[in-house]
Amino acid sequence: MNFQDILDGVEVLEQSGNPDITGLEYDSRRAKPGNLFVAMKGESSDGNRFIDQAISRGAVAIVTDSSAETPRGGVAWARIEHGRRALARLSANFYHHPAQKMAVTGITGTNGKSTTAFLVEAILRGAKRSSLLVGTIEYHVAGRVLPAPHTTPEALELNRLFSEALKESATEAVMEVSSHALEQERVYAIPFDVAAFTNLTRDHLDYHGTMEQYFAAKSILFEGCGTDAPRISVLNSDDEYGKRLIQVSKKNGSKASTYGWSKGDFHVVKAEITPRGSRLDMATPDGTIELFSQLIGRVNVYNILCAAAIGHARGCSREEISQGISTLTHVPGRFERVDCGQPFTVVVDYAHTDDALRNLTLLAREFVQQAGQKGRVITLFGCGGDRDRNKRPLMGEAAGRGSDLVILTSDNPRSEDPIAIINDALVGLQKSGVKYKIEPDRRVAIALAVEEAGPGDIVLLAGKGHEKMQAGAAGSQPFDDVEVAREALNAAGFDCDANAVVGKSS
Repeated sequence: MNFQDILDGVEVLEQSGNPDITGLEYDSRRAKPGNLFVAMKGESSDGNRFIDQAISRGAVAIVTDSSAETPRGGVAWARIEHGRRALARLSANFYHHPAQKMAVTGITGTNGKSTTAFLVEAILRGAKRSSLLVGTIEYHVAGRVLPAPHTTPEALELNRLFSEALKESATEAVMEVSSHALEQERVYAIPFDVAAFTNLTRDHLDYHGTMEQYFAAKSILFEGCGTDAPRISVLNSDDEYGKRLIQVSKKNGSKASTYGWSKGDFHVVKAEITPRGSRLDMATPDGTIELFSQLIGRVNVYNILCAAAIGHARGCSREEISQGISTLTHVPGRFERVDCGQPFTVVVDYAHTDDALRNLTLLAREFVQQAGQKGRVITLFGCGGDRDRNKRPLMGEAAGRGSDLVILTSDNPRSEDPIAIINDALVGLQKSGVKYKIEPDRRVAIALAVEEAGPGDIVLLAGKGHEKMQAGAAGSQPFDDVEVAREALNAAGFDCDANAVVGKSS
């Protein structure tokens, strides 16, 4: 593909040269001979500083969003207004518009995106459709599992994934769409057929500033980002922000499909939730669906409702929806049990907001009560560094009010002092009046939680979920809550090798 062809549809302010292009890059370290280098301003760095480095590595064309940069001799050149918009158009052109050849579903919200995406993938699989999944935990390309560096990747990686999935005969794509990706236009020009909203609670205010700005970023998915608005919007009508999105969707010409506990196009007629799973009678526009899911808790019922509404929007039958939901046994890092034969339950969960901790501890309380045991809820959590400080006391209070014992530790402290982060959360924790212990070393803290647990208790290791690294001032180090929990249980005398049941959510 030549430079002129790849610039098709891009808002070009000035342009020269027309070489053949062998690939695209926006990271100069990955540039190769024949590549087009997209130099754009990012959140923490400016790619324009690395134009000459990319040329030295063989780049034959430059697209820049800087008016301060001047064309280099012997290299094709284009200046554009918006870097990420240009990257999206260029990527789509280079990979021959793969997203337009698939039915794309985008899921946004504070909590529940990953579980809902996994459920939708399972429904599509049950309907004998091959799909691409892009999300926080991992990427799935027609059944192949890839690591997920970002919840929603940059447009170049996204179009590359779409292209790979098409080669594997995928017809559907299911994406978690983060508020950062929407505001930064990483999904610019992606045509979403279905857009879904789970909920909105306090998170990422270090980036967005206010809840209204956070909501505005989420709303972009329902308005269209360089495309028409989605054909159908699937919305949580029990959430105040979800109610607002009903009006946003109608204004933009989308059909609004709603779900909620007792009302909405999809709602619960009858629910039986036990530690072994959830049995539901669910009302739909096509009649009642009877289904069973190994996922437990009220929160997961909402995820199931949302996934069912998405499946319906994508033309799946009631039988395909029920069958697909029943096949999903667990979601990595989401109420993931670690069983080494111990007489208490150990669960790893990604809960990292006050609302998520509130829901998690409530689920844990129901879990021990329904099991007929007088167990305690022991919650281990920390707060992320370089993030919204104001949510830390809220997280402390939420964990404290839902638990019998809290162990306050580190999450991903990043560049901050772990003790300073702990002190921020401690204010809310003390307000709850719960018994607590402080241990900044997360590995030691997990061992302490295991030592504290007795028969019938449930130990919640909250915050990191599926993550395999811990980010600190010295960089990132390998750290997997599931594996560390297994080490602690082995050290406590339990045989994890003989009881290797990791990952069940029931």
